[in-house]
Amino acid sequence: MKRQIIIFGILSFLFVLAQTAYADRQGYVRKVVIDPGHGGKDPGAVGSKAKEKDIVLAIALKLGGYIESNFDDVEVIYTRTTDEFVGLDRRAQIANENKADIFISIHCNSAANRRAYGSETFVMGLHRSQENLEVAKKENAAILYEEDYLETYGGYDPNTPEANIIFSMYQNIYLNQSLIMASLAQDQFRDRAGRHDRGVKQAGFLVLYNITMPGVLVEAGFLSNPQEEKYLMSELGQAHIASAVFRAFRDYKNYQDNLVAQQISNNGTIIQHGINDQAQAPENLLQNKEIILTESQPEGPVISFRVQFASTSQERAVDDPVFRNLEGVNFYFHENLYKYTLGNENSVDAAAEIQQKLRNQGFNDAFIVAFKDNERISIAEAVSYKERSIRNP
Repeated sequence: MKRQIIIFGILSFLFVLAQTAYADRQGYVRKVVIDPGHGGKDPGAVGSKAKEKDIVLAIALKLGGYIESNFDDVEVIYTRTTDEFVGLDRRAQIANENKADIFISIHCNSAANRRAYGSETFVMGLHRSQENLEVAKKENAAILYEEDYLETYGGYDPNTPEANIIFSMYQNIYLNQSLIMASLAQDQFRDRAGRHDRGVKQAGFLVLYNITMPGVLVEAGFLSNPQEEKYLMSELGQAHIASAVFRAFRDYKNYQDNLVAQQISNNGTIIQHGINDQAQAPENLLQNKEIILTESQPEGPVISFRVQFASTSQERAVDDPVFRNLEGVNFYFHENLYKYTLGNENSVDAAAEIQQKLRNQGFNDAFIVAFKDNERISIAEAVSYKERSIRNP
């Protein structure tokens, strides 16, 4: 009986959220909500010296400062600026009330394996592995510090297995945009900050589940690893993390703003869907509206997503014994290296499934790469082409 009540509460929670979700927004990026995880009575992950709540607040304030210094047209909103406790529902509410264009939640990780290290970025979705589920459960456990959390979250209790039923029915209408931001963040962590790239992942985070805009959750590093803890406690380490996320935000904003400008210049017809409180400024003009192009468009390029799992300076045959447990191995030559991949998928989601299978087989550094007519491009570019092909059939 108790299980039925919990499931009913979860379903009710899901229904209410579905009613309040906005349509897929295509507006300019003018507001960003930065969410430092935990705070106050909730310390988050705890290392030998540091607490997650303190480190993520320092990173978040640096990130916000970088954005404010470089973009006069962007308003930065924080869910907290001091060491205070803010419930997960309230964090999402702050973003929703302010009609933010992107939500960035900053966290630190911990693991039983003290050697675990690196940065990873999550988007809202199904748990594709037990590891992803455990990360989400740790972050969702913040609700246990809230009074009446069972009522607030419709019966959701992170300590019960049936609670995760809520995420099995989740459909993220902002998934493409969230994946672009997450991919850009990981690119910056890997290529500019010199961090170990743990990849873009999906898991059921309550703080992302409640928001009505694209959003990501960044796990900056592992406080359970002594070297990582020292790095994350340092001014330099915090600046590296904040700078990487800032550059990802900059690239995401440029991509999104250019996309909207292109839509406006494509002689489209804009149909408004009962939104009476929207100002007719360019940044709001396309939100919650449907674009119907009046001119036919030529066929676009062939976009595909693959999973790269190895690279060598000398070419190996795809049937080399080192690949004996893998079927469908291909390679491409890029930046003076032979790079080996599996899959040739039409969507990031499909490639993510292959990525998880490879990681389960021991290829922990496998990551998704994108191609345009068999030429390597960024995932952000690939998703942009895909979105344009959908809007301009």
